Amino acid sequence: MPPYRATSAALPRTRIHLALLGFADEVVGTLARLFAYVGTLALLAILLLAALGQLPSLHDDEPSTRPGWSVADRSYPAFAVSRLDSNDKTNAYIILRHPEGGRKDVMRWVGVTPVPVAELEIYRPGAEFNPAARLPSDMAARMGLAQATPLEEAGVIDSKFGPVALFRPSGQATGCLGYVRRIENPSLQISGWSCQGDALPARRAAIACTLNRLTLLTSGNEPKLAELFAHAELKRRPCGPPASTDWLMGAGNAQLRGAL
Repeated sequence: MPPYRATSAALPRTRIHLALLGFADEVVGTLARLFAYVGTLALLAILLLAALGQLPSLHDDEPSTRPGWSVADRSYPAFAVSRLDSNDKTNAYIILRHPEGGRKDVMRWVGVTPVPVAELEIYRPGAEFNPAARLPSDMAARMGLAQATPLEEAGVIDSKFGPVALFRPSGQATGCLGYVRRIENPSLQISGWSCQGDALPARRAAIACTLNRLTLLTSGNEPKLAELFAHAELKRRPCGPPASTDWLMGAGNAQLRGAL
């Protein structure tokens, strides 16, 4: 009898021991799976942070992939020009913005046909501006010429913003005139072209009239811009018939003037 009692008492202890071992194995397996899950999440987080950390260097290494000028449909016009002639009307007012801070307000006019006869661009530069370029790089294309067409000086006209340099296609005594005026403080570039008028004096007068009629609608957060236009209004002259060419404004006497 004693051996039977010992065997009977050992059976419950064996079952309990096996149950505890099974529970322990299950706990260990669960912890192992939990550690594996947490480790996977940590690895994904590290990879994601590493990828995000590489984004700035990728942009810096490939500046050519950055977008350039784009139309800003939600921006409001900052400038205006009264009607140039009874036959002319504003065809378009386009606002362009650059991701590096530049803004261009572009106005175009058409005559009796849909073909543009004049354009005016007010450029407020950002970091993309190249001060070494004397002319806007796209001036020839804006005048409807081939991009590689050389331009030559065509004299200087006066305006309420000061002297404005004129340019025309090289070797052409007649044709459309391009113009540019740069102001350092505030940083501003006024440029454009005009095909108005039948002769050179008439085209010069049309450009001068356009610039004298240019007004500021809003300066935004640029008080110096408002100050510039306020001072310019004091120098504004009424538009009239083309004045006779003199030694200062004459295209043929550019050698008598200093560099602009």
